[in-house]
Amino acid sequence: MIQGCGSDVGKSVLVAGLCRLFANRGLTVRPFKPQNMSNNAAVTADGGEIGRAQALQAIACRTPPTVDMNPVLLKPQSDVGAQLIVRGRMAGTWQARGYQAAKANLLDTVVESFRRLEAEADLVIVEGAGSPAEINLRAGDIANMGFAIAAGVPVVLVGDIDRGHVIAALVGAHAVLEDADRAMIRGFLINKFRGDPTLFQDGRTEIVRRTGWPDLGMAPWLAAAKSLPAEDAVVLDRLVAGETRRVKIVTPLLSRIANFDDFDPLRTEPQVDFGFVPPGQPLPGDADLVILPGTKATLADLAFLRAQGWDIDLFAHARRGGRVLGVCGGYQMLGRSIADPDGVEGPPGRAEGLGLLDVETVLTGEKTLKAVTGRLSGARFEGYEMHVGRTAGPATASPMLTLDDGTAEGAVSADGRIAGCYVHGLFNSGAARAGWLAQLGVSSLAADQSKSVDAALDTIAAALESAFDIPALADIAGLKA
Repeated sequence: MIQGCGSDVGKSVLVAGLCRLFANRGLTVRPFKPQNMSNNAAVTADGGEIGRAQALQAIACRTPPTVDMNPVLLKPQSDVGAQLIVRGRMAGTWQARGYQAAKANLLDTVVESFRRLEAEADLVIVEGAGSPAEINLRAGDIANMGFAIAAGVPVVLVGDIDRGHVIAALVGAHAVLEDADRAMIRGFLINKFRGDPTLFQDGRTEIVRRTGWPDLGMAPWLAAAKSLPAEDAVVLDRLVAGETRRVKIVTPLLSRIANFDDFDPLRTEPQVDFGFVPPGQPLPGDADLVILPGTKATLADLAFLRAQGWDIDLFAHARRGGRVLGVCGGYQMLGRSIADPDGVEGPPGRAEGLGLLDVETVLTGEKTLKAVTGRLSGARFEGYEMHVGRTAGPATASPMLTLDDGTAEGAVSADGRIAGCYVHGLFNSGAARAGWLAQLGVSSLAADQSKSVDAALDTIAAALESAFDIPALADIAGLKA
């Protein structure tokens, strides 16, 4: 089990890299994360949903994602509340304090999912959440040491040297952990080192001296990780618009943005300047296209969008002849109204939409989770739907997409400049993305995102092979080196 000294220390990438490394050695490998918190989710083949990181790790293992790989998923809808997903299905909405008291009841569910993966694999690599050193959350824990002890899984602790104080983070974790939890840790790893690794050798020696934990290696800064889908929205603050290229595409950074990896393929295009616009900044007047992204709380984020003044910017953009694309919750916002009569995403209510598409949306308790295929700009794509609500109205008579099952999906305005749909993953196909970008007047690399991700996983696995003590890690996992 890979645990970290904090969030965003690189656990997800390291697990993905190790999954690919051991899969390349011919082992049957499975990823697992007991409890995740993310609005970036993926649809499984059996119609469930799990965290995007575990879907990526499944790709690294060369196996389809299943709900057992992430049996508990929390999708934040507010600062204090989240939708609870158990084995891929909605199981209600919880406030943070109430969930902390009730989460221990999910331990059996989590361990059962783990045992199923364990039975079918040579190796299961588990990702923790946050840090085990958050001892205020230890009671009832199912994400870190609570799971590790219940399932009997040895732990390796990761420190992030890029953020600094890595010695204090690892030594401090050793100091605050209870004896039983501390005994689960079989060694430590350092992640995200830049420069000459010999310069930190004394630091690594000091960590060993103060903790007694074996030093299992230090990973360099993995540039290939930028080609992988990110799970946590914290990374989006670093991806702001600003480069000068032929076409500028921007996405407002909504407070509950979801499935934002939809736009990763656009960031790799040399003739596209893609970036997120953070709160407090206007949508740039020279944007060619504004994309309204998915969100876990459509009504709340519609109010957030208006509070930023982005609605005014968007109307001005549309008047200038600019294009707008809405994806999932962003599609719902583009319509005339959104109603949530049953309080699916929060308090029951209704709001006027942006009115850029002649459709209306009613949120319902039934959640659509399915893989879809179809054509975009004449080329085939593979994507998925993950949403609550039904959208209807005159604009749907001009659908944005036609799926392979004959279903018309989405809507397009009469002038063709405003469009929206529920499908995620539209731009992953190189050919479909190239055709779509051609309508904006630019050419594309036309690279399939799946191939780019696969190549990045192999690059990361090779880097970890050199950086980490792989025989020692294999021994900790009970494998023959």
